[in-house]
Amino acid sequence: MTRSVRVQQILLVVPPEVGGRALGAALARLLGSAAQVTVVETTDEDKAALGQAQVILTGLGRVTAEHIAAAPDLELIQCASHGFDYVDVAAAEGRGVIVCNIGTTGAEVQDVAEHTFALILALAKQLIPGHGALTQADWALPRLQPHLTELHDKTLGIIGLGHIGKEVARRAAPFDMDIVYTDVPLAPLTEAARRLRARRVELDELLRISDYITVHTPLTDQTRNLINAERLALLKPTAFVINTARGAVIDQDALADALEAGKIAGAGIDVYDPEPPPASLRLLHAPNVVLSPHVAGVTRETLPRIAMAAASNVSEYLAGKPPADVVSEDRA
Repeated sequence: MTRSVRVQQILLVVPPEVGGRALGAALARLLGSAAQVTVVETTDEDKAALGQAQVILTGLGRVTAEHIAAAPDLELIQCASHGFDYVDVAAAEGRGVIVCNIGTTGAEVQDVAEHTFALILALAKQLIPGHGALTQADWALPRLQPHLTELHDKTLGIIGLGHIGKEVARRAAPFDMDIVYTDVPLAPLTEAARRLRARRVELDELLRISDYITVHTPLTDQTRNLINAERLALLKPTAFVINTARGAVIDQDALADALEAGKIAGAGIDVYDPEPPPASLRLLHAPNVVLSPHVAGVTRETLPRIAMAAASNVSEYLAGKPPADVVSEDRA
């Protein structure tokens, strides 16, 4: 696509649930004066700005085929996140619009990996029920002891050995965990996997043998409801499921069924479908869960790194350089 020579127009979308206009204004300052930036909370809030935009920089704000069609000058959609499931990548590609994430920047990988282990340890050591019981003057040790477990010599199954999955595997080594992984689709064994001593297996085998299953695959058509009722039935009754990727990778009702029936030991969940989740979502009320509100990658240290990574890629593009971390429909 031929680059426009007039002043570049950037539409910066930050939904209220992730910071809204205040966060958007801070991010806009990182873009400097090279372009005119309009901050909105939904992509179609300012239809005139959308119609003039050459770049949409979005922090989890949905960009649909209709939005793309309404922006005839659009050249680049920059996601301020690892995930890009909130952008219609196929529609963008059909228009010749580039879509990027911040995948290789490492902006949030360590935080998501740390949070993954926070959820794992909270489940293994029964921290939530223990804390709740003590606040009610209930010495719950006899009741909790049969459910306490350790990580040593347990099998950690990683679904998606990408940037975040590798960091999770690296942190599993000091706990003396056996690491297995799978990718969707199943990819060749990599040198990184060899260094991490991670063994590649098919997904169903991973689910059968793992004590802790942690999801780090992008949400795509291929991975939506990847962990469904049939696959949850493969798990050991002592297995735990962790999801810090995207809520829709797991069938949430099927997971609630498994927890309510005692067919698995527990779940640690940071992501939901939709977000924020409705109070009626069964998973919120299921037994043996540790829940957090999509905070794994948004520590006070991480947010500036994410903002800088996204703004830097946009600035590089506007300066005529090839953008980094281009995603495609093959991954969507």
